[in-house]
Amino acid sequence: MNTPTPYSAKSIQVLTGLEPVRMRPAMFIGSTGVDGLHHCLTELIDNAIDEVLACTATRLAVTIHADESCTVEDNGRGIPTEEFGDTGKSALEVVMTTLHAGGKFGSGAYKVSGGLHGVGLSCVNALSDFLTVDVWRDNMHHQQRFERGTPVTKMSKTPGGSATGTRILFKPDASIFSADARWIPSRIGRRLRELAYLNPGLVIRFIDEREGVDDEYSYEGGLSAFVRSLNKTRLPIQAQPISLQVEADALNIQVAMQWTSLYAEEIKSFVNTIATPDGGTHVIGLQRAIADAVRLVAAERPEFGTRHKQLRPNDTREGLTVVLSMMMHDPEFQGQTKGRLMNDTVDATVHSAIRDALVGWMRANPEQAGNIINKALTAARARLAANLARTDAEHVSTPGAIDLDTYRKQFGVRSLNWHDSAVWLTDEQLLAKHAEMADVAPDAKLLDVCCGSGVVGHAFRHKVAHMTGLDITPEMVALARTRLDEVVLGNVFDMPFEADAFDIVSNREVLHLFPHPERMLSEVFRVLKPGGQFVFGQIVPFSAVDAPWMNRIFRKKQPLLHHMFLHEDLLALLKEAGFENIQTTEINVWEDIDIWIDTVETSRRHRHEIKEHFYNAPKEVRDVHPFEIKDDGTVMDLWRWVIYASNKPGKQS
Repeated sequence: MNTPTPYSAKSIQVLTGLEPVRMRPAMFIGSTGVDGLHHCLTELIDNAIDEVLACTATRLAVTIHADESCTVEDNGRGIPTEEFGDTGKSALEVVMTTLHAGGKFGSGAYKVSGGLHGVGLSCVNALSDFLTVDVWRDNMHHQQRFERGTPVTKMSKTPGGSATGTRILFKPDASIFSADARWIPSRIGRRLRELAYLNPGLVIRFIDEREGVDDEYSYEGGLSAFVRSLNKTRLPIQAQPISLQVEADALNIQVAMQWTSLYAEEIKSFVNTIATPDGGTHVIGLQRAIADAVRLVAAERPEFGTRHKQLRPNDTREGLTVVLSMMMHDPEFQGQTKGRLMNDTVDATVHSAIRDALVGWMRANPEQAGNIINKALTAARARLAANLARTDAEHVSTPGAIDLDTYRKQFGVRSLNWHDSAVWLTDEQLLAKHAEMADVAPDAKLLDVCCGSGVVGHAFRHKVAHMTGLDITPEMVALARTRLDEVVLGNVFDMPFEADAFDIVSNREVLHLFPHPERMLSEVFRVLKPGGQFVFGQIVPFSAVDAPWMNRIFRKKQPLLHHMFLHEDLLALLKEAGFENIQTTEINVWEDIDIWIDTVETSRRHRHEIKEHFYNAPKEVRDVHPFEIKDDGTVMDLWRWVIYASNKPGKQS
């Protein structure tokens, strides 16, 4: 029996200053991985946006430097710098080194804000290898440097002219964050674009010195322009988004919404410009308002009879794109990362205010309202038909008559919403995993097979000297040419290249679409130089248990699917094709099933049947295959990606 460890007053530790943040960083920023890293940047951006909301800032700049440090700068009022109380410290040093210190606790400095806890700035400081803050205010330039949350200089003060603002340069502490936690420019750019839409007239500049990115975002159209941008590859059933603005119970609620001919619902929600990806009471109120408004107006119109009684809330939101932005005092978020709004009175206020406003709009626009109601009724019919189908029915095999023209037709149309049809298509961590497997000389020539939009081949850009793409439709070729050095029209069974032409071939998620994948592999083998490398990624089941279930789902989504390979199946295929030195790595990616099935090849009925497969998944499947069903019925599925790297026998000359 082990001797108990002594536990007495000497065991009690009191952490002071920023020590708690460095000891338990995930409590403050969610994780020490990629998400936590970006949350640090988000905290600084949100502080700058609070100056915009206070009508004191018009510009924001974010720069990622070559050494992975980052600068956030605004032209707001600047952090106060005068002496704070009798501490002998400046207010600047206090907010940089003290948890729960700031100007957002009811002092009147901010009417509304996203930074509520006085934690964000000091947390970023604590988790930085170094941080330098520059403040321009009162005709002076103030500067101070910190290392791992500790001041290493006194605050300096020099003449600064009439400019005002704050600039913070910080480098995340590598001893805190995981090795794969790196800045993802597309993620940062997406957030900055959101803020530009939410704050019309604000000018945001984003620079990434590593990638040569220098973008500027500024939009005058507000939420309606935001919705139009989200729907740019979808076919709306209304000419313009519905724009509603209501003030009720001290809430300023703005909503823009537009129904499209596709199926997925997309709701982007914000509170005081803080993104709330996990929704909350404001989103619940909005969803109830839409359902009630559509059903109420449908019941008023005799041409629809009693069919409004068939409608469920999800039916009324099929194909709907919504941006909800709400300003309020004292929002209560779930945790420091603020992903979900918790104020319990907001639900009822948003529900009644938006319901009444939307009903008024629908009555004033009867033709467009009729299109919206018909869209919902069609969704209801498809849902009822799907419920009648047996969930365990065998899926009919893909007809043997499918030929290259079928592939060309589908992927030609699909190119219209290629990047919006799944998360994994542009997931930078997944793409980076492919590139990590490359083991070729810097002057290597790469072929990206069935390159889609060229994102896979482009991920190898720092590993190879030249990137060639191959695809079967002119539309996909045109997309890929924006990322690769050259792209050729052709097919994988008869590649228009000489033998031994490439040092490395890349590919992702294509083998399962062909009835004879060995024919594709033989062509890859042929065009590779001796010793050349083949790197490809594939979604695979977690085990033989969930494989039949996944097969049914994937075939309903993609009629061209022929195989649901197990990991061992792919290893055998590579060996039979003659490849050697097979290595693998894995990464799991969460996929939004509602977005994934919102494509031209998936029928409305199959879309509902796919979701029924998740709702009714057997226990043995749930035990091995992780997925989540949210409160509103949307599904997040965890996909197991395996990236394979193998070589053609022989040595490179």
